Amino acid sequence: MRTRLIALTLLGVFATSEVALAAPLGVTREDQKDVMVTVYNGNLGLVKDVREARFPAGVTEIQFMDVAAQIDPTTVHLKSLTDPAGIRILEQNYEYDLLTSQKLMEKYVGKKVRLYQGDGTFHDATLLSTNGPIFEINGQIHMGHYGRLVLPSLPENLVAQPTLVWLLRNQAARPQRVEASYLTGGITWKADYVMVLDAADTLSDLTGWVTIDNKSGATYRNAALKLVAGDVHRAQDRRRDARVLELAAKSAAADASREFKSEGFFEYHLYTLDGRTTIKDNQTKQLSLMAAAEVPVVKHLMYWGAQDYYRNAYGMPISNQKVAVYLEVKNSKENRLGIPLPKGKIRVYKADRSGSQQFIGEDWIDHTPKDERVKIKMGDAFDVVGSRTQKDWKKIAGSLYEVEWEISLRNHKKEDQAVTVIEPVPGDWQVLASTHPYEKVEAHTLRYQIPVPREGAAKLTYRVRIRY
Repeated sequence: MRTRLIALTLLGVFATSEVALAAPLGVTREDQKDVMVTVYNGNLGLVKDVREARFPAGVTEIQFMDVAAQIDPTTVHLKSLTDPAGIRILEQNYEYDLLTSQKLMEKYVGKKVRLYQGDGTFHDATLLSTNGPIFEINGQIHMGHYGRLVLPSLPENLVAQPTLVWLLRNQAARPQRVEASYLTGGITWKADYVMVLDAADTLSDLTGWVTIDNKSGATYRNAALKLVAGDVHRAQDRRRDARVLELAAKSAAADASREFKSEGFFEYHLYTLDGRTTIKDNQTKQLSLMAAAEVPVVKHLMYWGAQDYYRNAYGMPISNQKVAVYLEVKNSKENRLGIPLPKGKIRVYKADRSGSQQFIGEDWIDHTPKDERVKIKMGDAFDVVGSRTQKDWKKIAGSLYEVEWEISLRNHKKEDQAVTVIEPVPGDWQVLASTHPYEKVEAHTLRYQIPVPREGAAKLTYRVRIRY
């Protein structure tokens, strides 16, 4: 199958005899001088492939081989780095009808073939169908494999691998260094983080890894690698994506070390690998993104309410309601971080009394710029539990109610704990009485910080008037 894209030029109509002046010129990976790959989170990559070959003068067909199998041919762009004005593109094609035994047989349906027997003799036959297969031999129809099938020649328009084909007009015969850029699917990246807590849950060692999954159908050897992090809008017209990614690939070149450097890029962040790496086809590769030691961590115990609790008489809506556990890290230089963190999964470990690291939870973090906070949900507390009881609920007027809640928190640990109580209160509300200080953090959010002694309990009681 051939996808044909006719390049718009000012050359007018060219003669068929001129097109056939030069034989096709194959440009393979052996001619590659440089390759740059920019990868997005969303299964999309931009490849810039620089190769060098001697182009003859006149009109020549150039076969640019060893490209990604999942290439988007509508995004392909070719330019000469040696003589930009000396080369004109007359026609552009993408050959992806790959050479397989099934394809070969399909090309010879209705044509003469030979079927060789074990003794070296053969029968001339006509291949009628590949489903069977079915042959006509001496006026008789034969089904199934009647011998070793031999074809007289290789059909046209079958290629061993995806190939870009250009019809070029070159002014002078000379070595040319050309750059082919295109978008391809099948390649993506993600970030993963590992956090190791200390015994007191106040400090952590944080490392980040980049995982690249390449199923694009091509190998990128010794490539300059860039990663783009951000929530990029994907329009139906992928040419817009091509422009965005092309700008990303024009950012600063890589140095000689083996770390990622981050820079702001439009409303996203661009991570450039210092040095180069080889990304093989059908390979999952991991590269170090960042590492920081003794990063301060704050542990939060959270006890949540719900707006529905205020609308009716409940008694005890939930028995033994769980207390959620969160870890919070500020992404700042003071905390030995301060770099943009791409979204990814973070896994948390902690050493037990024997010194063995144990997995204690994981969560997803979003794209986090510097000086913002990362909150990681670890699960529910085992030794800190809570319960709530509706002590009173009454209707004062048509849309006016009063509700009284008692929240009991129990701590079975040998250390004092602090529990944050979050109460989403609906309507227009006013706290009439409370056993503990409170904070109105949002229009409909009431927050308490309740200290709970070790192996002890604490009770919070408050009464609120609500108008719907």
